[in-house]
Amino acid sequence: MHRRPFPIASLLILFSLTLLLTAFLFGCEKDDICVDGDTPLLIIRFYDQANPESTKTVPGIRVTGIGNGEPITSFADRSTLDSIGIPLRLDMGVTELVFITNSEDDEGTEIGNQDTLRFTYTPTSTFVSRACGFIGQYEDLNSVLTADANNWIQSIEISTPFVQSIDSAHVKIFH
Repeated sequence: MHRRPFPIASLLILFSLTLLLTAFLFGCEKDDICVDGDTPLLIIRFYDQANPESTKTVPGIRVTGIGNGEPITSFADRSTLDSIGIPLRLDMGVTELVFITNSEDDEGTEIGNQDTLRFTYTPTSTFVSRACGFIGQYEDLNSVLTADANNWIQSIEISTPFVQSIDSAHVKIFH
């Protein structure tokens, strides 16, 4: 019995399928899923002015952005917390916020005690990976409290002037 030679067309199809399978299996890189690609929030911890080593909750805290008046959505609005995470603006080196304690709405009027904080910084972009792209970071963080007759915030301390992660607090607010 005589065998026929393997046709060229069959060899090309087999080669193409092998090449396609190889590209499929090895074409994806491990960084095609982004797990470290979030711009960090500014982490703020609240402390007791009388006992600076102890954290102290802020009752009914609300934080709004100056200019838009909308509450920050990175934490529960009007909750009682001893720490919060705040997004900073990446398009400019300034974020101005109103921190409100005992926040309540009385027929559309805010009746809580309001203090205005201005954070200044140098925004930077860092390449993380192809899947994540760039994330924002903030260098040279500073803050200014606008003084008024009834400040509930007594003082501010910058713990970490380089905001690159959310692993620890960047700012301490004493009240």
